[in-house]
Amino acid sequence: MYAKDPIVRADIWKYFALAFPGVNSKPVSTDGTDLSGSVSKGSSVSVPPTPRSEGEILQSANLKSFAFSDLKMATRNFRPDSVLGEGGFGSVFKGWIDEGSYAAAKPGTGVVVAVKRLNQDGFQGHREWLAEVNYLGQFYHPHLVKLVGYCLEDEHRLLVYEFMPRGSLENHLFRRGSYFQPLSWNLRLKVALGAAKGLAFLHSAETKVIYRDFKTSNILLDSNYNAKLSDFGLAKDGPTGDKSHVSTRVMGTYGYAAPEYLATGHLTAKSDVYSFGVVLLEMLSGRRAVDKNRPSGQHGLVEWAKPYLGNKRKIFRVLDTRLEGQYSLDTAYKAANLAVRCLSMDPKFRPNMDEVVEELEQLQDLKETQSARRTSSGPKPRRRSTGDGKAEAAYPRPSASPLFTK
Repeated sequence: MYAKDPIVRADIWKYFALAFPGVNSKPVSTDGTDLSGSVSKGSSVSVPPTPRSEGEILQSANLKSFAFSDLKMATRNFRPDSVLGEGGFGSVFKGWIDEGSYAAAKPGTGVVVAVKRLNQDGFQGHREWLAEVNYLGQFYHPHLVKLVGYCLEDEHRLLVYEFMPRGSLENHLFRRGSYFQPLSWNLRLKVALGAAKGLAFLHSAETKVIYRDFKTSNILLDSNYNAKLSDFGLAKDGPTGDKSHVSTRVMGTYGYAAPEYLATGHLTAKSDVYSFGVVLLEMLSGRRAVDKNRPSGQHGLVEWAKPYLGNKRKIFRVLDTRLEGQYSLDTAYKAANLAVRCLSMDPKFRPNMDEVVEELEQLQDLKETQSARRTSSGPKPRRRSTGDGKAEAAYPRPSASPLFTK
């Protein structure tokens, strides 16, 4: 749920050429104009028309309007020891509010919330702030983080979310040390399924929203490891009518953006599916999408891993060694195959998110069947640490940068 620092245009196209050889890349506008006409907007049957003016958005959102003084008190004057995470937009603070009145409460009482405070550095932050209010103010789903309210007072822009005690998927996958134990295979499947359900909801006919920034740092976990999507600052209304895509400036995060979106600026739901494939591959491998600390030839996860994923004898080269003994070869191969299809260079060959959800549910069923067989035949294999402990986790810190700023 954190904005990141920009990467210069030259670096993006250098990355694109290395990551996707053979794709005819085309320059993408960085001056605020669309590449091929205006972005199409529209409404759906069961969701109110998407409001456009700031006044309409704030009036239509079913959210609490907080006074800045209340949030200042709730976070103990934004004390440094209340910081949950930081990004290019500013900081997220831990706070407490009364469950009934939403007034500021004493630390340790009432309801814990996460308060995002934007830096006062221009219009860009305000537009993303407004997009969060717009989308999360309209939609409710168990796999979207709940936005409790907002503060718009003078120059202050804040957002108040439900607190997610286990922090981000990024931290659980990539941070080392006793505080962050590696997630077990079962928990990774659970998180993948929950995140997929969140994307499937956004892509549904009722909502028609393209998330555009799907990555591990934007997947937050509650106390039971239920995944919820956060940070809707880059979300866009999907195409309507007979339009096949939305034309927009390239936005997103290094290593996660779909190749056709990078090349043309044409955004579709299948762009999110590609990003999901990258995240699924990160979960299977325990490696970051882009890691320049790796040996030459292994900086880009997708390009390095793809040759091994379609071969049962070679997928062990990709799978996280910390998961040893926790999965069957059949289940791992099916998960890897799903990632490969999500990562197809041609978006037509990618599954939609409903299909992804269905396949992940089948993997869950397969896992439970195999677990029952192991139980009936003897003791389970010894496992490494599963990360099932109850320690509270920090919120995410940025690990990558957006492709462009608006």
